[in-house]
Amino acid sequence: MDELTLEERGQMIVGACLGEKSTSPYEIFRNVACRDFVRMHGPEHHVLDGAAVLTAYHNAGGNVDLPAALNELMSRGLQMPGAMCGRWGVCGATASVGAALSILETTGPLTSDDSWGSHMAYTSRALEALSRIGGPRCCKRDAYISLETAVDYIRERFGIRLEKDDIHCEFHPQNAQCLGERCPFFPASRG
Repeated sequence: MDELTLEERGQMIVGACLGEKSTSPYEIFRNVACRDFVRMHGPEHHVLDGAAVLTAYHNAGGNVDLPAALNELMSRGLQMPGAMCGRWGVCGATASVGAALSILETTGPLTSDDSWGSHMAYTSRALEALSRIGGPRCCKRDAYISLETAVDYIRERFGIRLEKDDIHCEFHPQNAQCLGERCPFFPASRG
């Protein structure tokens, strides 16, 4: 699947999410991330991570036109370059979920209600949690942190309860840069 373009990967992610029924963004993420069109690391996570949140939100009864929201998220996610974490100081997983939240509230650069700053509060929480773990990059670990933070945020902001899982990383064997027990999702770390 290495020959796929990023746009093709994004379209496959959107299609896969449309078939998911879970209210757990992690379960949706895991179900899609294990497919051969999602690499261990890569900018397709800039689509997948927010798409998992939008899908779980919709499945939990949140009011959103899911196909339209996923297509808008894909458009935004495909604009984010790879390696944002190390080069821009912001994680693409967190930015993807932030984009999903802005889609849910139709927030834009000129929005004057509290959603404009509220989404930044979400991203700052998630980025703070990521900064405490440290690098090198791991798109799966960063997704887990972003998704866990989003579950709490969505409950607080929208009153929608998404499932919050006890996450054990099953992707660590494919990650040459895995932090091992320094990662809170490494199986031995979770007890």
